[in-house]
Amino acid sequence: MYEHHDAVDHLDVPFARWIYRVFLIRNSLQVDLAFVPDDDFRARAPTFRLLFGSAREAQHAAPPDARQLIGYAWLYALHARSSIARGKLWQAEYMVSAVRDHVLALACVRLGLPAREGRGMDRLPRDVTERIAGALVQRIDAQELRRAAHAGIEALIDEIRQVDVSVAARLDDPLRELG
Repeated sequence: MYEHHDAVDHLDVPFARWIYRVFLIRNSLQVDLAFVPDDDFRARAPTFRLLFGSAREAQHAAPPDARQLIGYAWLYALHARSSIARGKLWQAEYMVSAVRDHVLALACVRLGLPAREGRGMDRLPRDVTERIAGALVQRIDAQELRRAAHAGIEALIDEIRQVDVSVAARLDDPLRELG
């Protein structure tokens, strides 16, 4: 790839027994090559198309677990609050953005859209994306971060309610204390 296709760098991305070698070509094109043991070669996503040879039975990757997305979202919300209180504003921005990303992923899972790496987020209904848009951080200062964190927490509570009412009932008050 370096000698014949003008690659300027690469990154190995492991996934189970697979390794994806991702090349950056000088013209900003990305080329992915997957390396996998023969006994595990199969479709991992519905978009897989076999050009030649044979593959094992398809085994698509499962979507993220909704409960785990909820747990990480409240954990990031907790850390957003403590980061703001400690004056660690860039860390707080990271945490607020992570809450937002987990709420969007949770909505994707709920609606049967691809939830990993933001792949289904642009297909979410407008009411879902408008609800979480307020969690976009506009500038790095404590007041703005608190505002965005509050918006993210409110969207999280709404999304949890859509996924699991009993979990929403347990988390509602503690989450509101964070925002």
